[in-house]
Amino acid sequence: MERYYDVIVVGAGHAGCEAAHAAARLGADTLLITMDMNKIAQMSCNPAVGGIAKGQIVREIDALGGAMGRVTDATTIQFRMLNRSKGPAMWSPRAQCDRAKFIWAWRAVLENTPNLHIWQDQVRRIIVDSDANGAKHVTGVETYLGMTFRARSVVVTAGTFLNGLMHIGRVKLPGGRCAEPPSLELSESIASHGIRLARMKTGTPVRIDIRSVDLSLMTEQPGDTDHRHFSFMPEPLATTYHGQNKGMLSMPTYHVGQTQPSHTLPQLPCYVTYTNPDVHERLRQGLPDSPLYNGQIQSIGPRYCPSIETKLVTFPDREQHQLFLEPEGTDTCEYYLNGFSSSLPIDVQIEALKRIPAFRNIEIYRPGYAIEYDFFDPTQLHHSLESRVVGGLYLAGQVNGTTGYEEAAGQGLMAGINAARAVAGKTPLVLHRDQAYIGVLIDDLVCKGVDEPYRMFTSRAEYRILLRQDNADLRLTTIGHDIGLVGQQRYDTFCRKQQAIEQITRFAHNLSVKAAEINDTLTRLQSAPLTRGCKLIDILERPQTTVAAMADAIPAFKEAIATATRDLPTQNMASEAVEQMEIQIKYAGYIEREQEQAEKMRRLEDIHIQGHFDYATLHTISTEGRQKLLRHDPETLGHASRIPGISPSDINVLLVLLHR
Repeated sequence: MERYYDVIVVGAGHAGCEAAHAAARLGADTLLITMDMNKIAQMSCNPAVGGIAKGQIVREIDALGGAMGRVTDATTIQFRMLNRSKGPAMWSPRAQCDRAKFIWAWRAVLENTPNLHIWQDQVRRIIVDSDANGAKHVTGVETYLGMTFRARSVVVTAGTFLNGLMHIGRVKLPGGRCAEPPSLELSESIASHGIRLARMKTGTPVRIDIRSVDLSLMTEQPGDTDHRHFSFMPEPLATTYHGQNKGMLSMPTYHVGQTQPSHTLPQLPCYVTYTNPDVHERLRQGLPDSPLYNGQIQSIGPRYCPSIETKLVTFPDREQHQLFLEPEGTDTCEYYLNGFSSSLPIDVQIEALKRIPAFRNIEIYRPGYAIEYDFFDPTQLHHSLESRVVGGLYLAGQVNGTTGYEEAAGQGLMAGINAARAVAGKTPLVLHRDQAYIGVLIDDLVCKGVDEPYRMFTSRAEYRILLRQDNADLRLTTIGHDIGLVGQQRYDTFCRKQQAIEQITRFAHNLSVKAAEINDTLTRLQSAPLTRGCKLIDILERPQTTVAAMADAIPAFKEAIATATRDLPTQNMASEAVEQMEIQIKYAGYIEREQEQAEKMRRLEDIHIQGHFDYATLHTISTEGRQKLLRHDPETLGHASRIPGISPSDINVLLVLLHR
């Protein structure tokens, strides 16, 4: 049988869900193929979304019109804003989720998305045709059930399933996840067309029965109580997608000042404990049977999320390592032990854990394990995530060498957008490094490639003061609206929020404050009192002052805030507008400086060089530079400048030659 679609998405993990949802929302007739419809958007590792830099990505996905933020909000069982003791560029939202409800919330989203079809099957190979000039283009896929699906764009988001091999001690089991089969032929099908592949490794910890744990010997870690959210949208997920109005996106009417619904699920704590020297001794005894150290695993693992045995080898003098016991959901006794990823034999894992006082009677549901899988060289991709080798083939997620749900979802969103835009004859959407962490992520992959699983950090972004979690909507909602993912009602609400920020800021610039009316408050805040009057903006720029304190001290300012935010649909959105205004004022100098730096770099991004040079003949460029330019064939001068091994002098040579 043959069926025809505009876009086919292979794999329904976090990348695949966002890709299929975006492509269908943009009008492409889309097919999502998954091995198991009951494992859609499965959280293969910890049941959490967000974290350092990852939380920023989720807010960017939401601002562009993706669904991960709303699904997370609907299934959150603990929310925390990390790094609040640092500057706002470092603030990162993180949520524990109910693993099972997360799956069903995503499934509800997908099943109620217009133009989206789901097929449960496994893809055996991609179908590629060549034109008269030898250029290759994907035309469809074949499945194990004997189906042939034709499409003009195919997005592969197969995660860790490509030739997946699990390791527990010396035991090796084929699988993409525990108890799930691997994809055994798709890698070879893709690689046969000239796309380079290699192997990576990741791992996951033991799952524990909470009833066997002595929680009195652990430190409780509660979540925040101010009920923040990932999504900028004022409506909860349940009112946006519903079977009675299948395929329609609606926004309920809110009364002015109505509070955004808080988290609907019970909020649960996490728990903290530590390993000890006895634990380490038992783990060391098991190292000869560790596939990481006995030669069984040859591929590269994640540097920033190491296994417990790697921690022992890397930090031999450390007497303890922190562990976090995290709930898997509201209706289960299963807990996830964050910090104890391992591929050691089962008996070693259990005996070591029993040497922790809180775990002396521990019962587990399953041990930790490592998994090896295929990935493809991301330097063979365009910034649109389309393959340079096979036209119409898009790759997203862990198949590009990344790790993490959020990195996968961000790539999936962009791949889905660009696959749909290609079918419609539109130019691809590419986010720059000063626009989004998603742009940093994709640019790093395409320009630098990977030699270990790539994980996003705030330190990877040179413009992180611009790329804050609080202003993702200001950066990206207009883009989402322009391409068709953000609806008009949501966009109008965003515009009202933007106007509120501008109105409050303008009031602060214009209001004159007398020393007598503010000095008592300044003294209480340990800020120098005024000797004469000044504008309110000058006071708000001080690090010790806050908008809340100034509003309490200056009734006119409090009234101005209330007036500016009156038309916003929820109190939560009003609070975010005030917070964003305060950050913009306090960090105005830093923001302006980064914007100037970004503008200088953007000029290089506008200089297209692909096809302009025969790099092999440019002997004024270093040998390494010629080799790297030949290998990467950069699209722009900005792209070339970020390739490892390309020096500033090489870029200057290219600039001179371009002027000639």
